Amino acid sequence: MSQIPETPEAENGDAPGIVADAPSDNWVDQFAPVPARPYLRLSRADRPIGTWLLLIPCLWGIALAAAGDSYRMWDLWLALSCAAGAFLMRGAGCTWNDITDRRIDAKVSRTRSRPIPSGQVSVRQALVWMAVQAALAAVILFSYNGLAVKLGIASLALVAIYPFAKRFTWWPQVFLGLAFNWGAVLAWAAHAGTVPAAAIALYASGIAWTLFYDTIYAHQDREDDALIGVKSTARLFGSHTRWWLRLFLVITVLLMALAVLLVMVPKHDPLQLVVALAGVWAFGWHMVRQMTRLDVDNPASCLTEFRSNRDAGLIAALFLAAAAWL
Repeated sequence: MSQIPETPEAENGDAPGIVADAPSDNWVDQFAPVPARPYLRLSRADRPIGTWLLLIPCLWGIALAAAGDSYRMWDLWLALSCAAGAFLMRGAGCTWNDITDRRIDAKVSRTRSRPIPSGQVSVRQALVWMAVQAALAAVILFSYNGLAVKLGIASLALVAIYPFAKRFTWWPQVFLGLAFNWGAVLAWAAHAGTVPAAAIALYASGIAWTLFYDTIYAHQDREDDALIGVKSTARLFGSHTRWWLRLFLVITVLLMALAVLLVMVPKHDPLQLVVALAGVWAFGWHMVRQMTRLDVDNPASCLTEFRSNRDAGLIAALFLAAAAWL
């Protein structure tokens, strides 16, 4: 392992190796065994928001699929296994992302303290760690039905492509959305054995949501990205960002409402329909609230509102789950 260079955190007197944008009270830096910390940081275990954003579309898919037929005890396993799978695949994906982006990360102030550019983990060690996480996730995946397994394997192509997207398109957030929301389709298939139009609408809603929250996130690195030539929707939209965010917000809500209607209307259950649509409404209003607080020129504001999307997504998941129980 190469020697850990001085990082901004070390210069300020904190323990070397701490990643710049990790919460100061994260469990990895406080409680994890010291030898494991660089690998857990590589997996972003010190920043769990990404795991939540990967898991939430899975929960949407399970809940809305169950609302369409009936809730089963199998769905409890799906929810728990999706949580474990989201943690593992997010970790594997972030490891792959950091391997491919190691030279870019070294040039960006927010990311140069990550384990690979800071020398905490070598590329070879990172590759092994990525394989371990992917193998454990595969064990979970193969407990599902055949269609879900095929969908899970297909998702690897999206995971592999995403880190390179910012090199050839101004819309890398689309590729992130395709990968991060695949769980909505996969979890639906794991519950029902099919992928109906409602599942596709829900998936598309998640992609629009990702464009919303990851454009906010990308504004943190707007200036550094411009200097090194990295593309993003934040740079593309510039001063028109708020208009685009409103558009993504509307598309997200409309597509989720469409998914709910496609499932609920044939059932002729008004209460179930109202509860599910209330979740869509509450989800949309949370996004509106983010817009009222967001300052795209303030990195701290961007990070805060980006993280708040965990709560937005969980609100929708809670209401959809309640509708499934009715």
